[in-house]
Amino acid sequence: MPAVAMSSAGADGTKKFEGKITIYVVLCGIIAATGGLMFGYDIGISGGVTSMDDFLEKFFHNVYEKKHMVQENNYCKFDNQGLQLFTSSLYLAALVACFVASKFCAKYGRRPTMQAASIFFLVGVLLNAGAVNLEMLIIGRILLGVGVGFANQAVPLFLSEIAPAHIRGALNILFQLDVTIGIFIANIVNYFVANIHPWGWRLALGLAGVPAAMLCIGSMVIVETPTSLIERELSVDGLAVLKKIRGTENVNVEYDEIVLASEMAKQVKQPFKNLMKRSSRPQLVIAIFMQVFQQFTGINAIMFYAPVLFQTIGFKSDASLLSAVVTGIVNVFSTIVSVVLVDRAGRKFLLLEACIQMLIAQVVAIGGILQVNLKSTGDLGSGVAIWVVVLVCVYVAGFAWSWGPLGWLIPSEIFPLSTRTAGFAFAVCSNMLCTFVIAQAFLSMLCHMQAGIFFFFGAWIVIMGLFVIILLPETKGVSIDEMNEKVWKQHWFWKRFMESEEETKKHNI
Repeated sequence: MPAVAMSSAGADGTKKFEGKITIYVVLCGIIAATGGLMFGYDIGISGGVTSMDDFLEKFFHNVYEKKHMVQENNYCKFDNQGLQLFTSSLYLAALVACFVASKFCAKYGRRPTMQAASIFFLVGVLLNAGAVNLEMLIIGRILLGVGVGFANQAVPLFLSEIAPAHIRGALNILFQLDVTIGIFIANIVNYFVANIHPWGWRLALGLAGVPAAMLCIGSMVIVETPTSLIERELSVDGLAVLKKIRGTENVNVEYDEIVLASEMAKQVKQPFKNLMKRSSRPQLVIAIFMQVFQQFTGINAIMFYAPVLFQTIGFKSDASLLSAVVTGIVNVFSTIVSVVLVDRAGRKFLLLEACIQMLIAQVVAIGGILQVNLKSTGDLGSGVAIWVVVLVCVYVAGFAWSWGPLGWLIPSEIFPLSTRTAGFAFAVCSNMLCTFVIAQAFLSMLCHMQAGIFFFFGAWIVIMGLFVIILLPETKGVSIDEMNEKVWKQHWFWKRFMESEEETKKHNI
């Protein structure tokens, strides 16, 4: 059972760990975060490829024919379960892989887990780029999913364990920043390869091997985390690495804290069973629902199928891919906003502001405009279509500085040592499950619900906002070691779950 020990400085007796932001820590963070680059590139590339005629004609001929029918329903051009399975099979595989990755990460360390992720991903890329039939394509996607499951389990843990405590939020968001950069790069690739006939789609899928190779080579260069080394009884190496990444010889306080945390964690023989206890319920509920809500904002529906969506509203193929590039730029720069503000404005402020922004953009604007102006046949006027792209950018910006990065950050910081890795595995699994559901269902939902799909996601945004107001505590500035005392035991609702068994019995008498 892996343990993570981190504290931040405070005037109220919180332990202070010496150290600075070293160049080596920044380098390690950048290399490890290429796992996010790998994940993001796949999200962006799959939507672009599924809008390319050469790809559709080879693997999904019925979709190709429907797309080019003059009177085909605008909302149903791409409604095909096989086409959706191409996108969603990756996330179903990642769902299963994340639990295996949790065990692998604990037994062998963070570096080998990232290396395994990159190898699975590279094999999947080779199968996809060289695919001659749908079966080969889907098997490749499944292997990509295993790689994503391993990377999404190991990279956030690695970033948390090497981060100086006072920049925990910003360094964790580096993973999500690389996801957005990966999506942006994929959109640019889609734009330029769309006119390379008939093998442009193979090039687009094959280039996914670049970030995977970067992670594979980079994970051989970076160090293992001190926590993982100490936990696996390599204490001398762990102490040496801790001194290296903190840039100081005076690391005894932090080293002793990690040793203590590792000893406590070893006493928990069944972390997943321990996670089911009443006292673990607040963290488990928050972690799972943050992932569920992240996906039911509708963001991945838009990011997966941005080119398809823009073609639906009347853009030609090149214009739709270019519009997706624009949203990718917005995504990247808005995530940088989160890096700057998350440890200043706080988690709840960013989440609530984004709920308002996304709700207005998605329901009042995008859904309303399409409901009024886009019928089953015919196109939007060019002016109206451009407004839809602008509003999609407003929506993406709100997500990128809130639910995107914080959906990963909050689950990584709220669990106590005894359940941290098991709890984070549940969070990753929940994310992959919901991503699979959205990816598999979106094109069918778009066909049957038409513009109403945006009202569907808008209803979820309202629920998310209420959840944040009522049940999500603020974790800004609270060290992980003090989370139970200063957050959960102080919250009006969750504190009842943190009572000891003896206190519960007293209340029941």
